[in-house]
Formats: sequence, structure tokens, C-alpha cells
Amino acid sequence: MKTPDTTFDPKNPHIIIEGAVEYKLGTFDGSFIQYDFASIARYIDAKGKLLFGKNFKLYDEDKQLLYKLCSYFVADAVECKKYDIDIDKGLLLTGPVGCGKTTLMRLLPHIVPHKRGYNFIPCRNIVFGFNGIGFKMIQDYEDHKSYCFDDLGVEHVGRYYGKDCNVMGEILISRYDIFKQKGIKTHITTNLNADELQEKYGERVRSRMREMFNLVSFPSNSTDKRG
Repeated sequence: MKTPDTTFDPKNPHIIIEGAVEYKLGTFDGSFIQYDFASIARYIDAKGKLLFGKNFKLYDEDKQLLYKLCSYFVADAVECKKYDIDIDKGLLLTGPVGCGKTTLMRLLPHIVPHKRGYNFIPCRNIVFGFNGIGFKMIQDYEDHKSYCFDDLGVEHVGRYYGKDCNVMGEILISRYDIFKQKGIKTHITTNLNADELQEKYGERVRSRMREMFNLVSFPSNSTDKRG
């Protein structure tokens, strides 16, 4: 079944239309949107069912984490400050397998359709590409687009013409340079914790990640929602 088109009126960016259904995410005074979290959550629940099927649902245990992420996406500086989130940095969303990281990072840009989103790329696909075309694959991410790299850490070491390469480590160093020069954000989902990230990518990459990202984590005992 085809997913209904998502539309919004640039003059009323707080209202999102899915097919024939209108979702008002807050109030708009002509220059500023005052978002309402309950309204955003209702829209996310509806959009999730459209994208991922009727069994999609939001979990009460994730309410605070979802609130943090929504505050970031709508750029609510006051609420973000409460959670020590810098809206000028990207997101590093961590948590156990199946907790919902990928799903949320696919969903949340839909609450701000008037803002430029990001390209969503599984890290495994990037390494597969590197194995085929080599270092051009790394260079392709030295552009001025925003990306969300999904499942960082599950990818294998890249190999091209017999030479091994930590592909995602190299890309993250390049993305750091772009972030420092242009303020362009990168986002990541991963199952790895800080120590595991450092072990896989090294201290050089890990130190740059501290500058690039806001760390937002699901609890280690989060429900596996894949069932």
C-alpha cells in the first residue's frame, strides 16, 4: 500500500498533512512555533504506523528520551539546555540492539518538514561500496550534506586491492573537518558504548566524536521492540 504524501503549508509549518488527515504540532504566531510534545507524539505514532506498519507504537519507557530528541529536532534551545544538548552538534544515539534507534532517526525529521533533513546511510553499505570502488567512497562523504550513519560498529574493515581501511573512521575524521569549517552536522546510531567505539576507531576519532556529537542513550535494559 502506498504511503500517503506528507505536505505542509510554508505559511503554517506547525501543521502537517498526511493524506486527508491534518496534524497540528503546536501554535504559530507568524515567526515562532510553540511546539506541544503530546501533539508531536500523536503525529509520530501515526507516521510510524504509516512507515513501519500497524504494529508500530511508542513506549512509555522511552518517553523522556523521545522528549529530548524532539526538543533537539525542533531546536528548542531552552529545553535542550536542561539536558545539556547543543543544537549545533549532531546526535550520537546509542542503545542495545532492537531498542528503536534506527526507527526514531528515520521518523523524527518528519516533525520538521520545513527544515533540511539528512541522508540516512547504513554503515555496512558504505563499506560494501568501498570494497567495490575504493577511496572514492570516502571522498563522496566529504561534501556539505548532512548524514545519519546507521549502525556504526557493525561494519567490517574495508578492503580494496588488498589494502585494509577503517572506512567509517576515515569518514568520521573528514566529517569532523566539515563540521569545524562549515558547521554541517552528522548523526550516528550505534550499539557500541564509548569504550567500544574507542577500541574500534581509536582515540583520535573518539576525541573528535566528543566535539561533534550530543550523546543520547537508551538504557542498557531497553525493551527489544523488533518482536
